[in-house]
Amino acid sequence: MACSIQVQEIRLTQPNSLTKWLDSPAASISTAIFIAVGMLASLAIKLTLHNQHLLNIVLLIAIAGASTPLLISLTQQVFKGNFSVDILALLSIVTSLILGQYWVAAIVVLMLSGGQALEGYATGRASSVLSALAKRMPQTAHRAGDGLADVHIDEILVGDELLIYPHEICPVDGLVLSGQGSMDESYLTGEPFLIAKAPGTSVLSGSINGNVALKIRATKIASDSRYAKIVQVLHTSEENRPQIQRLGDRLGSWYTPIAIAIALASWFLSGNSERFLAVLVIATPCPLLISIPVAIIGAISVGAKLGIIIKDPSVLEKIESCRVLIVDKTGTLTHGRPRLTSIDCFNGMTRNMALQYVASLERYSKHPLASAVLSAAQEDGLDLLKVEDVSEAPGTGLRGHISGHAVAITGRGKLSAEGTSLMPPVAAGLECVFLLDGRLAGVIHFQDEPRLESRSFLNHLGPKHSISKVILLSGDRPAEVALFASGMGITEAYGGRSPEEKLSFVREMTSKQRTLYLGDGINDAPAMMAATVGIALGVNSDITSEAAGAVILQSSLVGVDELMHIGRRMRSIALISAVGGMGLSLLGMAAASLGMITPIQGAIAQEVIDLLSILNSLRMILPTGPLTDFEAPTTPSAVDDIPATN
Repeated sequence: MACSIQVQEIRLTQPNSLTKWLDSPAASISTAIFIAVGMLASLAIKLTLHNQHLLNIVLLIAIAGASTPLLISLTQQVFKGNFSVDILALLSIVTSLILGQYWVAAIVVLMLSGGQALEGYATGRASSVLSALAKRMPQTAHRAGDGLADVHIDEILVGDELLIYPHEICPVDGLVLSGQGSMDESYLTGEPFLIAKAPGTSVLSGSINGNVALKIRATKIASDSRYAKIVQVLHTSEENRPQIQRLGDRLGSWYTPIAIAIALASWFLSGNSERFLAVLVIATPCPLLISIPVAIIGAISVGAKLGIIIKDPSVLEKIESCRVLIVDKTGTLTHGRPRLTSIDCFNGMTRNMALQYVASLERYSKHPLASAVLSAAQEDGLDLLKVEDVSEAPGTGLRGHISGHAVAITGRGKLSAEGTSLMPPVAAGLECVFLLDGRLAGVIHFQDEPRLESRSFLNHLGPKHSISKVILLSGDRPAEVALFASGMGITEAYGGRSPEEKLSFVREMTSKQRTLYLGDGINDAPAMMAATVGIALGVNSDITSEAAGAVILQSSLVGVDELMHIGRRMRSIALISAVGGMGLSLLGMAAASLGMITPIQGAIAQEVIDLLSILNSLRMILPTGPLTDFEAPTTPSAVDDIPATN
């Protein structure tokens, strides 16, 4: 289904309905059922009516009905220059029909359609990223003027006053004019907490309003708002998503010409066209078409039992070949829950007074540290004070008036020379500076604890999974990112990156080497799609889950290692099934080229080879030992010397 994001008139170019249906699992399932029914009907005629003419008619109808969509699809691949292993099946079907070997053609069609149905089931994605985003975005807004009128969001202009009802999604970026409530911005920030809103605070499109109606002034039109920009970035990523050749096609790139060469040579040397057909039939690469999808389905099942949702099965093939890990920080290598650790007070301020002032103002902030301040104030039983004239201009910090005092929360770089002289030395972690009437009143320190397993997991990747480079890519402030990276032993780190900048970086890196991207927030989604493999850790954002090739439901890096081992095991089993099956097929081709096997015997022999290959692939779901060799530390001592930060 074509997906239209009206806020910016994005439309994906999709294949026509016939092509789309031909490529769907439903087409393969339908053809497999149709040919199977036709074969059973023909067999019944042979056993009861003994009418060969009627048998041939029924069998031909079944072959024609079942093979037509397959032949169209295969022919399209040929015209596109894709001479994969499927070309052998096409030649087998056509040659069987020309030589009147209808049962042979029927068996080949059944094998081919069954294999495609399995592969389609294994590779079909649950949903698309853009449709998930489109479903969330409202198409109308309540514009205030002489009265209240519902208008399409494309009609909203900068400066328009809009009313956002409780629990509605904000349609555009803007500033609050009236109302005091809260909004859930987790879809945009990845931070799972509500952000208080009051007159003067900013709101982001895509945010979910709380229990209080808010009146806002639009500061951007819908197509320029933050949510629409993320949709646009995701759309670009979808169009430029790396395409990796199927494992079966890579193996078939040398198998196909060998099989055709043997078939032609046997025909040329013997003058018997049936030998050509017999070689093609036994060469039909069902170990590639069926056994590999069976192994993939088994791997998906094993992953699900471990809390790993494999949305894009090609991840299982690609993950072991990735050499560069690009990882987000907050919520990925850390828990993403900063906590207040200490408050330095100045100019007669006490801890409780500082915390009360700061918490009262921070409830209107979208900064990740706000929740830590509010939690600390709640633990101490402090009542929040009324705040007026709230503002948060970029680069200046959060400001407001409380009980007649001007309150500001900012960084040490904004202090006067007098204030700077009173500041304590820079320490590990995060800090914010509290000013009261322009004078330094307090410095609040925070820590976001690294996961216990973060550093040991990163050290594990090199020797065990051949990851040659680890890059920390974060939207947090560069100084904090650099400090955290040094404690983790990461030599390449980049902070202050927006989703668009992350996308550009990952795309450039992926053009040079295969990349594995690991993150947890919606701002990671575009980069995940641009990487060779994208993995979402936890379930903070359903958009991230849609963009990722795999989702680790447990909030632990152990699941990433398990996914790597599942991919390694799947690839090993699939290769044994495919290469072993092709080896047996090559022996059968040699026998067929010498006239030792007829076409129908070749078809039966190929079914036996298929069965053996499938049975081997089913080993994927058999019980095995632990699918990880990473031992996560269980005590904090392993990370005591890592600087904690946000």
